[in-house]
Amino acid sequence: MPKEITRCSWPGTADDYVLYHDEEWGVPEWDDRALFEKLTLDGFQAGLSWITILRKRDNFRKAFDGFDPEKIARYRPAKVERLLKDAGIIRHRGKIEATIGNARAYLDIMNQDGGFSHFLWDFVDGAPIVNSWKTMKQVPVATDESKAMSKALKAKGFKFCGPTITYAFMQAVGMVNDHMVGCFRHKQCQKLAKTGRP
Repeated sequence: MPKEITRCSWPGTADDYVLYHDEEWGVPEWDDRALFEKLTLDGFQAGLSWITILRKRDNFRKAFDGFDPEKIARYRPAKVERLLKDAGIIRHRGKIEATIGNARAYLDIMNQDGGFSHFLWDFVDGAPIVNSWKTMKQVPVATDESKAMSKALKAKGFKFCGPTITYAFMQAVGMVNDHMVGCFRHKQCQKLAKTGRP
C-alpha cells in the first residue's frame, strides 16, 4: 500500500490547487518574464483568493499577450476598455492600468538594474530563505524582506505591490521556502534552494 503523502493544508482537496502546490509553489523561479507574470497575478489577487486567480490564469495569459512586458507597455486606452469587457479575467480598471504601468517600470529595471530577476532576488541575497514552520499559524504575512521589496518596487513605479502581496509572491516563486516542515515538498524545494542564483 503506497505511503500517504503529507502536504501543506492550504490547497485543501481541489485537484488544481493541489497540483499547483505540488509542482509550482515554492520552486525557485529566475526567469524575468515569469517573475513579472507572477507578480502581476499576485497584484490581481489583492482582495481575492489565489484559487480564483489560478483558475483564470490561462485567460489572463491570453488577454495580456503572454505577459510580455514590451507588448503590455504599449497598451492604449482602447485595449484597457477591451480588457474591462473580458469576463475571463478580473475586470478591475485600477489593476489593469497598474499592469500597464508596471510593465513600463519593468522595462526600466531591465535597462538599469541588471535585469528584473537580479533586482528581485537581491532582497534575499540571491538564494532562497528556507523556513521551518510546523503550523500555518507561524507563517508571517509580511517580512522585512517583503517590505523592502515592496518599497523598492513602488519607488520604481510599480503599483499593487504592498508587503503582503510581495511576500505571497516570494513564497510562490521560491524566494522563501514556506512549505511546512512536514510537507513532502519542503525537502524537495530545499534541495532546489541550494542551487542559488544561476
